Amino acid sequence: MYLIIKSLHIISVITWMAGLLYLPRLFVYHSLSEINSIQSETFKIMERRLLKAIMLPSIAAVFGSGLLMIYLNYYLIFELYFQVKVILVILMGYIHGKYSKMYKELEIDTRTKTDTYYRIWNEVPACIMVLIVLLIIIKPF
Repeated sequence: MYLIIKSLHIISVITWMAGLLYLPRLFVYHSLSEINSIQSETFKIMERRLLKAIMLPSIAAVFGSGLLMIYLNYYLIFELYFQVKVILVILMGYIHGKYSKMYKELEIDTRTKTDTYYRIWNEVPACIMVLIVLLIIIKPF
C-alpha cells in the first residue's frame, strides 16, 4: 500500500511541477498580448484550465499523499533534511498561491506587472525543485 501512495505522490508532484513551470510562461505571453484580443482571451482560458483542472487537483494529491506518507513513516519528521524539504514544499505551495493571484489579476485585465516579472517568477519553482530533489536523494544532513 505504501508504494502505491508513494507512486501517487510522485505522479502528483510531476503534474504539479509541470503546471508551476508552464503557468508563468503563459503569463509572460498573456502580459504581452493586447487587452480584449482573441489572444488574450485564449490565454485566460488556458491559464484557468491549467490552474483549476491540473494544478489544483495535483497540489491536493501532493499534500494529501505526502501527509499520509509522513503518518506511515513518522520518524522522518526528526530528520533535518526532511524538515528542510517540508519547508521548501510549503514555499512551493506559497508560490502556487502567488500564481493564483497573478492569474486573477490577468483574468480581470489588470496589467501592472511586466513580462520580465513573470519571466523571473518562471524560474523560482525550478530552483526550489532542484533543492528538494537533492535533499531527498543525497540526504546531506
